[in-house]
Amino acid sequence: MLLLGCIKEVSDYELVISLPNGLSGFVPVTQISDAYSKLLSKEAAQGELLEDLNSLSDMYSPGMLVRCIVTSVEKSADGRRSIKLSIDPKKVNKGLNASALASGMLLSGFVSSVEDHGYLVDIGVSGTHAFLPRQKAQNYIKAVKRGPDLKIGQNLNCIIVEVKNEGRVVRLSVDRSEVAASLATERQNWTLSNLLPGLVVKARVQKVAPLGMKLSFLSSFTGIVDFMHMDPEKSMNYSPDQVTKACILSIHPTSKVVRLTLRQAFLHPGGSPNQLSNDRMGAVVEESTVKAFYKQFGAVFELDDGTLAFARLKHLSKTRKSFKPGAFKTGCKHKCRIIDYSLMDEMCIVSLKYQIIEARFLQYQDIHTGDVVQGKVFALKTIGMQVKVTDGIKGLVPSMHLADVILKQPEKKYNIGDEVKCRVLECNPAGRKLILTLKKSLVQSKLPVLSNYEDAKAGLITHGFVVCAREFGCIVKFYNDVKGLVPKNELSSEPISCPDKVFHEGQVVKVMVLKCEPQQERLLLSFRLSSKPAPGDKKECIPKQKQEVKYQIGEMVDVKVLKKKDSGLEVSILEDEGNVIASIPTVHLSDFVATCKLLWHCLQEGDVLPRVMCLSDKGEHIILSRKSAVISAVQEEQIVRSFSEIQPGMLLTGYVRNVMPFGVFVEFPFGVTGLAPKVSMSDKFVTDTKDHFVVGQTVIAKVMSIDEEKQRVLLNLKVSECSSGDSAAESFALLNQYFKEMKEIRNLLRRRGEPSMARGLCELVPGKELELVVQDVKEDGSALFSGSCVIGLTVTATRYHLGDKNIVPGEKTKALVLHVDALTSKVYVSLREELLKQ
Repeated sequence: MLLLGCIKEVSDYELVISLPNGLSGFVPVTQISDAYSKLLSKEAAQGELLEDLNSLSDMYSPGMLVRCIVTSVEKSADGRRSIKLSIDPKKVNKGLNASALASGMLLSGFVSSVEDHGYLVDIGVSGTHAFLPRQKAQNYIKAVKRGPDLKIGQNLNCIIVEVKNEGRVVRLSVDRSEVAASLATERQNWTLSNLLPGLVVKARVQKVAPLGMKLSFLSSFTGIVDFMHMDPEKSMNYSPDQVTKACILSIHPTSKVVRLTLRQAFLHPGGSPNQLSNDRMGAVVEESTVKAFYKQFGAVFELDDGTLAFARLKHLSKTRKSFKPGAFKTGCKHKCRIIDYSLMDEMCIVSLKYQIIEARFLQYQDIHTGDVVQGKVFALKTIGMQVKVTDGIKGLVPSMHLADVILKQPEKKYNIGDEVKCRVLECNPAGRKLILTLKKSLVQSKLPVLSNYEDAKAGLITHGFVVCAREFGCIVKFYNDVKGLVPKNELSSEPISCPDKVFHEGQVVKVMVLKCEPQQERLLLSFRLSSKPAPGDKKECIPKQKQEVKYQIGEMVDVKVLKKKDSGLEVSILEDEGNVIASIPTVHLSDFVATCKLLWHCLQEGDVLPRVMCLSDKGEHIILSRKSAVISAVQEEQIVRSFSEIQPGMLLTGYVRNVMPFGVFVEFPFGVTGLAPKVSMSDKFVTDTKDHFVVGQTVIAKVMSIDEEKQRVLLNLKVSECSSGDSAAESFALLNQYFKEMKEIRNLLRRRGEPSMARGLCELVPGKELELVVQDVKEDGSALFSGSCVIGLTVTATRYHLGDKNIVPGEKTKALVLHVDALTSKVYVSLREELLKQ
């Protein structure tokens, strides 16, 4: 079938074509012309760019009218029809032969060769050589502004100026004024077998009907004009025998039915139809008025700006059953949304469906990098998974991004039609390209989205994913293809000799920006987040304003220490002006067992603790917790409130309630408890359960099974089973929290004005360089040190942390602080050169 179409979009490999009656199709790059296909094949064979091969965007632009022929119609997986087209003149003009060519004919031609005095043009007629003199192309070249010459593969509207040797040689013109004034006439001997779309003819009205008109043209031909292609300004004023200009839109190959348009934009060949302004696409029109209803097709509306729009039948209601024809009488008002624009009909396409009017995304332009989107699994392929976000928007989840870990058999985790929650890594509306991730750590991340180098300010902490781990460090990628380097010395506080054994491709990591040069697109990063406090550290220390608090589980309060007991702290809740007494067990002062004891030791009566969470409120006894991991789990709703909510496979944050010889009892917020049997407690062999866990210890547990009858939950505490898949990010987050709490303790000690030993402990932070004197070297290879900065403290270095140095008592040396145990007044140091150099 031959059709007149209008280019809607141009990409590297295809042209998207708007067709009459709101349809659209596509022309693959291999269906332009013979000469262009030969150049493509030559470039592919040579493997290097050819100077005379231009991209489709260099030759074609949206708004250009082209003659097309349908090569195939295929049904896609989602039931939509895909119309494949060709603009190759050999196919479009196949009804023509050399003897049928006549002066004045308007044909489609494609530049096949650039010569000294003009251009050889392929008009698709076998045995005919068509030549376009250079002077006949000059005003066209100036008007289109695509360089000083026509390009091989460029589409032209050509008028035959002269025919020689019975059609074997023809001379052409592409002069814009000549083309615009051209008319197909009886003298040109057109027949139904060679008639072409795009020809403008003089036609006579034969019959006027509600759905269109019947016309006669070129003496013996008849054609149909449907309701969408009458001139809107004259649509009610046509009468039989009236003569009007018309443009041929399509010719059916078997029935030979010819469809025409009377719209002004198509009555001057070489012109372009009117386009819709960008801000109107996706707009919701509160009141559109029904102009006409066609029970087999749909309805035409007048929008708020006076323009006409068409809604297909399926877009007039949610379902066929809910459709009420009575609601579409002329003059009825409806709310609609502009979902597309048909260039060939110069008309907006609208929908009245509620779900489309309310949809967050309608076109690729509505989606932004970092957006979290819902979609359905559409197809699983070797390169990844296709996700359908809406009817018109599809995205790709690359294989690396199907989960936090690399999936070897994604088909076992995902099925076609599954609902998935993704995050947008990259969106290119012009190329209709949408790249998504299903990595939970990225989808759920609350950290800033880094999508351009300008936003990468020093100190920024965000999530990214490893794309390469080599001996020099790791390359980490973010959104919109922004990437940076984590050098080897910034991978960890401990030296890492083989980064590729510690980090893997696709691993989600939390990084800090050290330095960025946006012009050069250079980004330097670090995994050592603890070296600088995160921007939000200080905020968490600011007490909440007084407010009326109902002490429900999960409620955050500020408290004041009233009394220290062996089991913990007795506190008063400040929000209630100190009238409500509560307690914080020692084991609930921190996620870290050692820090709990240290905090209890440092806190005094009268101290204020901000942001403490209500853990249970049984009668008059309120239990509070400062465990950061437990608080986060409650705030992010990663909890169960009752036994009925528990599902096998869930990962839950809780704390050890009791350690028994046969296993560990774990309690979760809201009072649900479970048992981790001895065999599921650790990745290591467990002899004595008390060697592995202590009461109050924070744990992440995986639900293995539930017994509803006995209300029992069996848990697994093995680290290998309980990681969300991003162990590095989890470890860094825990380290960050640990250092933050240690900083709070140091600040407490400083404010107290404690004796010199305690003040000395405050100054000794991990990473600090000290001048020490070797006191003793032990048999196991470890060493003891002394110095003016560590008076009263035990300073030690293990054999590994002495490096290659052979030290002797009395020798002076530099050392780096690794860890400070304030409770035992012990300081652990390292003499290793690679650490000292940093």
